Amino acid sequence: MKKKQIIAVIVTVVVLIIGYISYEFFTYVKTDNAQIMASTVMMAPKVSGYVIKADLNEGQHAKAGDVLIELDDRDYQNSLKQLKGEAEGLKAQLRDAESNFGRIQKLYKSEAVSQQQYDQVFANVSSVRARNEAISAQVAQAELNISNTKLRAPVDGVVARKSVEVGQLASPGVPLVGFVSSAERWVMANFKETDLDSIRIGAKVDVEVDAIGDRAFHGTVESLSSATGATFALLPPDNATGNFTKVVQRVSARIKLLDLTPADIERLRAGLSAVVKVHKH
Repeated sequence: MKKKQIIAVIVTVVVLIIGYISYEFFTYVKTDNAQIMASTVMMAPKVSGYVIKADLNEGQHAKAGDVLIELDDRDYQNSLKQLKGEAEGLKAQLRDAESNFGRIQKLYKSEAVSQQQYDQVFANVSSVRARNEAISAQVAQAELNISNTKLRAPVDGVVARKSVEVGQLASPGVPLVGFVSSAERWVMANFKETDLDSIRIGAKVDVEVDAIGDRAFHGTVESLSSATGATFALLPPDNATGNFTKVVQRVSARIKLLDLTPADIERLRAGLSAVVKVHKH
């Protein structure tokens, strides 16, 4: 009797397992090759200078426009003052040149001065105008350089990485801060090419995040890549070498997560692993 009961239990378990696997196979397309994504940026200054303020820590929240890094702007301030002085002098020259040109133009129309005199005055006023426009552009650039000594948060977000200290000489284009936006999160899931026929844009998606076991997420398929991951690899495989081995390719899909709260976005850190199940029907 006990033997029959044990066999019955085993058969039941096997049937349940087969039923579950069949249900999963016919209902979902599943992959664990997926990650949480967010808008991230490595922030770098556009100008050089010594860092005089870097009051930030990794994990610190910031609002759009908050100053994260501040560089010493005294050199740029001095340059701006010099250029503004030159600009004022050129404005005075331009007023004199335009006034003189006005007089000569009237005399030229009455044929009181020669064509050569008119051309000389016209060339002079044109030259002063050009120099005035050039110095105005330099003043604008100097003002922009001063504003660029302050590295501001582009959007609401979190400081993910800090690689700067007060007193450090910052160089243009060298990243100082890694910043992650708090605006949204999405999932990039890589599916086998053999599963693509079962995936459609707008299909419902269930997402499980390895690091968050107490919360299930839902979304939809927003887009499918038009190329496999290997297409854009640094060294794409060359199948013409004669050593061809067929490998199942992966195609990435962007999954839009729905109904996320600010607390969810806080927990969904960029790069976390996820398991994605796309509904076939």
